Amino acid sequence: MKVAVMGAGAVGCYYGAMLARAGHEVVLIGRPSHVEAVNARGLRLETKAFDEHVRVAASTEPSAVQGADLVLFCVKSTDTEAAAEQIKPHLAPGALVLTLQNGVDNDQRVRSVLPPSNEVAAAVVYVATEMAGPGHVKHHGRGELVIAPSGRGEEVARHLEAAGVPTQISSNVRGSLWAKLILNCAYNALSAVTQLPYGVLVKGTGVTDMIRDVVAECLAVARAEGVEVPGDTDAAVRAIAQTMPSQYSSTAQDLARGKPSEIDHLNGLIVRRGEALGVPTPANRVLFVMVKLLEGKQQAARA
Repeated sequence: MKVAVMGAGAVGCYYGAMLARAGHEVVLIGRPSHVEAVNARGLRLETKAFDEHVRVAASTEPSAVQGADLVLFCVKSTDTEAAAEQIKPHLAPGALVLTLQNGVDNDQRVRSVLPPSNEVAAAVVYVATEMAGPGHVKHHGRGELVIAPSGRGEEVARHLEAAGVPTQISSNVRGSLWAKLILNCAYNALSAVTQLPYGVLVKGTGVTDMIRDVVAECLAVARAEGVEVPGDTDAAVRAIAQTMPSQYSSTAQDLARGKPSEIDHLNGLIVRRGEALGVPTPANRVLFVMVKLLEGKQQAARA
């Protein structure tokens, strides 16, 4: 199977490397410094079980998706439509585009751009990774995927499982995306504002109460949307700090690097949907505003 990773950050590099280790042809599409490092030395995949350089191709050009059977679409939610437009002319008919992104509507946004000949399926990602440097992805834990049904979904799931990626096909991916969104809303902004990892964060005064309020608001919005959120949400929220105590949120990593975050598609989405549906979301609003203020401060400092 030929695989292209559009937006080869920490998530895309991890899954791309796992597929490449299993013998699939993989090309990473990313930033120049990252591409140069990968082409020079291979992609370094550092996990608790192994640390090795994986041979993959790398390019800065969206046209590198040409001929791919599977596209792992991993760009920031803020770049979804623009990135979909970039790959649109180069996609092979029948290629499956699998969205591995934060947020709950990226698959719909990609589908609105691409032709009907390309299937688009959403995936829920449960992995703790970070870019430790150009061409170097570090895996902290987990790694499972939940993907929506599609024509090639079972084939892709088999390949992912064989590559060491636990994969489940679910008819309620929308609910699972909301479950993941709730986890992100609970932790991402708090980790970003404090620049603390989850395990330290939850020990702070009043933090568990704050998280409880955020989660309750998210669930209220989900119910108003008619979304069935699967599983025990409170247990899943507690498990994040227990299973990934040293992990910083992606929002924290973005702010630490002076990059725009996806907060508009996390707590910001809850605020917008709450307003539209008449559901109060004061805790999510506070976190959203705090992250936006920090982003604004960084932009002003660069100006």
